[in-house]
Amino acid sequence: MRRHKRSSTSPSLCDSRVTSPSTQESSPEDMMAWESSHYRYHQLQEVSEFDSVSSGRDETYTVEDAVQWIGFGRFHVLLFLFVGAATLVDALEVMLLAVISPVIQCEWRLEQWQVALVTTVVFSGYMVFSGLWGLSADRYGRKTVLFLATVFSVFYCLLTSFAPNYLWFLFLRGMVGCGISGQVQGFVILSEFLPSKYRGRILPLGGIFWVVGCSLLVLGATIMIPTLGWRWLIRASSLPSIFILTCLKFVPESARFNISVGNNKAALETLRNIAKMNSRDLPQGTLVNNPSESLGHLRDLVNAKYLRTSLQLWLIWLGVAFTYYGTVLASSELLQHKEETLEEPRCYCHLFQMADYITLLTSTLGESLSIFYTMGLINYIGRKWSLAFSFLSGGVLFLLLIFPSRRMLLTCILFSMRAMAASNFNIIYIYTVEVYPTNVRSLGLGSCSSMGRIGAMVAPFVAQVLLDVSRTAAVIIFASICILCSILTLLLPFETKGKAMKQQGDDDEE
Repeated sequence: MRRHKRSSTSPSLCDSRVTSPSTQESSPEDMMAWESSHYRYHQLQEVSEFDSVSSGRDETYTVEDAVQWIGFGRFHVLLFLFVGAATLVDALEVMLLAVISPVIQCEWRLEQWQVALVTTVVFSGYMVFSGLWGLSADRYGRKTVLFLATVFSVFYCLLTSFAPNYLWFLFLRGMVGCGISGQVQGFVILSEFLPSKYRGRILPLGGIFWVVGCSLLVLGATIMIPTLGWRWLIRASSLPSIFILTCLKFVPESARFNISVGNNKAALETLRNIAKMNSRDLPQGTLVNNPSESLGHLRDLVNAKYLRTSLQLWLIWLGVAFTYYGTVLASSELLQHKEETLEEPRCYCHLFQMADYITLLTSTLGESLSIFYTMGLINYIGRKWSLAFSFLSGGVLFLLLIFPSRRMLLTCILFSMRAMAASNFNIIYIYTVEVYPTNVRSLGLGSCSSMGRIGAMVAPFVAQVLLDVSRTAAVIIFASICILCSILTLLLPFETKGKAMKQQGDDDEE
């Protein structure tokens, strides 16, 4: 933002006239005082002329300037809680896959590959629609897409609870995945309204809602599956989505999006309301209209400037999703055995017992550590080094699963694995929204999320099917992906720590 210059100087200074004293009546001291006053007068006259010229220039500021100027306040707290609700919904749907797998396998007598196929179909929906939602959000708005995606997911979630057989269940869960993939736009809205120095602190806190969502689902399954059945558990999991729809009317459209499509009036009104809620004023001047700002296209992600970044991010996202969902599903699979070894035969219709739910809940709570890990490191050593370290740690923990272990040790390992896997997701989300400019931010995040769902689609066949055959082969695959992604992360060309959100045409610096 340009420094605001004075529009005029003081009239008393500019209009005063200094007359020369009479040489006969004045002492040498009076003459020296007159010369000093005369010199100051001409200096003030020059300043006045400069200010009169500069005052004709319009002062301008961008959305980024306004966001930094307004700072963090009540608006951001309320928006954070709303976006947290969307995160909680996503967590419920993911954890639901792990919790009800043993139940539907028993009820419909499913083979192991059929159970794994449920997760694959859900993330197929994620993959197909993530890019479509992202492209639509960059054209029609983040808020519009968030509303449509939420309605879509609630409708099919409720229908899933009435599925009469396995095929219908498979189809309907896939449609739920299509809708849930669009709820990431809430995260985009939050990131675009946060000042740069707060993004590294606030965005990781969203992991709290993920942990709460997963924990509530496990607790709900403990109570509802033995009494009311899995169908009522699915119906209960749709309630937070209804809450999102109720509160969505209070959420503003992204000012960055409005300015990128030339809707300066709406952007300015949004910024004024935010400033009022935060008890601040907007910067003086005019909000900049960027006529060169254009809508994003997929080709923008693979131009010379972002080709390397996009390719590496797609691979890293694939690895993040593969290892995270592999960790969640492997936890469920490991607990479906009579003892703590996979070598003993497994009951075909083995349901979770109370001890299994406790272990699953404990490992889920491990994700709370990822919040403190992310907040503690990304603002000090940067996004890249933090992500690389968590990947490497996850790989080491996977290797520990090669050896059969008792429940207590297994719980500790799973607890730590969930922490590292969740950290990967937290950091890669933050890095992705920071590295792309406004006009392709949602598209970039959507394309990365789509690639991540490919990893999520493959994960159940390794974590559930292959793990049933060979524990060693399965964990080596997961560990290898972690190490490979750690190397790819360090090779990313940009570090985004402490930098402003990009606009189209911004130059990148290492």
